[in-house]
Amino acid sequence: MHTKDYQPTGYPSDLTDAEWELIAEYFPQGPNSEHHKRSLINGVMYLVDNGCKWRALPHEYPPYSTVHSFYRRAKLSGLWEKVLKATVERSRLKAGRNATPSYGIVDSQSVKTVYASDDRGIDGGKKIKGRKRHIIVDTLGNLLAIVVHAANIHDTKSGIKAAKQAFEKYPSISKFCGDEGYRKSFELDVLTELGLSVDISERIKPQFVVLPKRWVVERAFAWFGHSRRLSKDFEIRTDSAETMAKISHLHLLLRRLALG
Repeated sequence: MHTKDYQPTGYPSDLTDAEWELIAEYFPQGPNSEHHKRSLINGVMYLVDNGCKWRALPHEYPPYSTVHSFYRRAKLSGLWEKVLKATVERSRLKAGRNATPSYGIVDSQSVKTVYASDDRGIDGGKKIKGRKRHIIVDTLGNLLAIVVHAANIHDTKSGIKAAKQAFEKYPSISKFCGDEGYRKSFELDVLTELGLSVDISERIKPQFVVLPKRWVVERAFAWFGHSRRLSKDFEIRTDSAETMAKISHLHLLLRRLALG
């Protein structure tokens, strides 16, 4: 069985030639592959961008079961994570920064779930039944780490999980930043487990103001909103929810890098 030649579908979510060239080395074509890897990735990107069910993938892509199998194998092997990390480093170099960050900004976002998903809870403050996305970004807004968990777990308890994940991937991080919700417990956990300090951004006025550094992580959550798959948490498993967010951010970075 020989690999089919790549056939563009024309959907806006498909990778352009320039975008594909940025990651093609991570998806080598096997001699007996029936479908082109770029077509499989485009199928995944379509699903994340448009929020459809796997079975609803357009027929221009390989069979949905094949696309899902490709997505799942890449998730289990850590390939999506590997490609995102390389793309984040490329993005930082393009911006004139060091390849690896020295500063991480933490925040969480509560989102509704739609199924009897694993690890659900109620965020009493925001009145949302579902999960939290805990993320760490650098000062450019690049996604460094994400941990998805039940929404009823307080930020001070779960933020350390995201911080540890980010520090494991980027030992160059020397400090974290969080809002007032991360005071005390999170600060102590970061100091005890990672030996690092935390900057706390305090609201200095009773009305809404844009806080220094904090807007960067808020913008990262806004970027998630560009992908309909992330409008709610549609995933049964939290690791799938984390992977969908990583793919969404990867797609965003590829678009920006390809624009030159």
